[in-house]
Amino acid sequence: MSDRRTAILEAAATVIARRGVRGLRVEELAVEAGVSKALIYYHFEDRTGLLRRTLAFVNNRAERYTAEQSAADAAAGPDTVTDPGAPTDPGTTAGAAPTAGPLRRLEQALLLELQDLPHVRENGTAWGELRASAVFDPELRGELALASVIWVREVADQLGEVRPTAPESALTASAERLTALLEGLSARWLSGILPLADARTRMREAIGVEVAHLAGHVTHLPADDMPTSSQKLD
Repeated sequence: MSDRRTAILEAAATVIARRGVRGLRVEELAVEAGVSKALIYYHFEDRTGLLRRTLAFVNNRAERYTAEQSAADAAAGPDTVTDPGAPTDPGTTAGAAPTAGPLRRLEQALLLELQDLPHVRENGTAWGELRASAVFDPELRGELALASVIWVREVADQLGEVRPTAPESALTASAERLTALLEGLSARWLSGILPLADARTRMREAIGVEVAHLAGHVTHLPADDMPTSSQKLD
């Protein structure tokens, strides 16, 4: 992607987060991106095309800062998983969690979306605006559906690391509930309805409920794969 095209998409996310999709104007976008209006029309044929590409850009940016945090955790060592939004305890590194493992990695990945940081606020607000616009603009739905399917798949895979014996259908259902809740909690936080600390607590509680629920789901082996009585004795 060219630098100017990236600059336009970054500016579009900023303007949408500031004014909403309805408030997006080419004149303001051009000023924000530092380009001409003609260049915007050159890269994006129409408003819908710009919104579709901005939605994909916002989604990719969220994946990028999640991946960057995961890489930072890997570099820090196997015994530490960082929660950037966690309060700092006296005598400890900011956000350092004493417990490692799949559950902590799952929590961290989801709680990255609930941080009081400018880029997280902007991303969450822009995503919410674009998602709401898809209700009225069918052309945005395909891009949104694809992004949502990928997100649910990623969370289901992480849940599978926590509960390896849970069937695929149960993991997917849990992932759908968690991602839907996260979108709702993010919207309530960003709109001032719910304090950030409470949103993070509700998310942690929901993760705990889903993980406990998955413990009751066990993938049963087909009859042909079940060990015989003699094999059990061996």
